[in-house]
Amino acid sequence: MSTIQILSRRGDDSITWDPQKVSTNDPVVEAAIKEAEEIFEKARKGGGTAFQVDAETGRTLRRIDTFDPTVEERIIIVPRVVGG
Repeated sequence: MSTIQILSRRGDDSITWDPQKVSTNDPVVEAAIKEAEEIFEKARKGGGTAFQVDAETGRTLRRIDTFDPTVEERIIIVPRVVGG
């Protein structure tokens, strides 16, 4: 399974989909991928940073700049930090 997790003021939200079913035209999978992709793009445009995280260990593997729904991974999006 793949998951995108968005850190926010409310805590965090997540969306999960099965990357093995990306090309099956499953409407539930397509809706989850569309929502995840929109969140990813909006966060990146707003200055957020996305990281691929190892699902088992929770360790950050790498920063990512593109969304790929076919890769089985956990993505964490950290919003832009604003000082004040």
